[in-house]
Amino acid sequence: MNPAIMATLVFGLLFGAMLVAFELGRRAGRGRRAKHSGEPPEGVGIIDGAIMGLLGLSLAFTFSGASERLMLRRAQIVGEANAIGTAYLRIDVLPESDQPAIRDLFRRYLEARIEVFDKIPDLAASNAALAKSAALQHEIWSRCVVATRNATHPGASIIVLPALNQMIDITTTRTMAARTHAPTIVIILLIVLSLLGATLSGYAMSIQAKRNPLHIIVFALAISATVYVVLDLEFPRVGLITLKSTDQAMIQLRDLMK
Repeated sequence: MNPAIMATLVFGLLFGAMLVAFELGRRAGRGRRAKHSGEPPEGVGIIDGAIMGLLGLSLAFTFSGASERLMLRRAQIVGEANAIGTAYLRIDVLPESDQPAIRDLFRRYLEARIEVFDKIPDLAASNAALAKSAALQHEIWSRCVVATRNATHPGASIIVLPALNQMIDITTTRTMAARTHAPTIVIILLIVLSLLGATLSGYAMSIQAKRNPLHIIVFALAISATVYVVLDLEFPRVGLITLKSTDQAMIQLRDLMK
């Protein structure tokens, strides 16, 4: 399923489920209103506080982790643009007869790398672009190795090959970073804790004769929206949060190579 659709469904379903959980908790505690004049039973507040504290802590850690992964992905985009740009400039030390073909390979390679992430919503197209970039990597490396042997510059291999190696290494780093997300069990835990928190809140509010819909809706909306943002941060290529501004580093490099 498309991660953007999944995040929207989680938001809607969690919001609705929390409202239901509030009502279930309220009905479960309705019978104790006659026994307690506005005071919750001993120990209930401690349990409520523990569940709410655990929910808040889980949300904070998950949100923080998703934010850090987003910042890491942004840094990796800039890092790859720098690595490709540096390797491209070092082609100058290779024999002039080899430079045009290698520069053309670089332009095609950069285009393929841009496509890998632009087409992430379509996994088949993204994987095809990834395979294409891997093939171009191999061809660029092979041609550069041969060209450095024929170069008149004494340090051609030392100048060109390490830059190529860095350019190739970062592709694996970015691929794994794009596939690294919060474990599914953590998201499930957030949902379960949200529902438990809503149920206990409804139970605690059952001592009141009337419902307080504003508090119920605001609490459910706040928790559901936070879970949605966590999921959006985890999949920044398909939701409201994007990496388009950082992608400009690769696009500007492509324009410079033309």
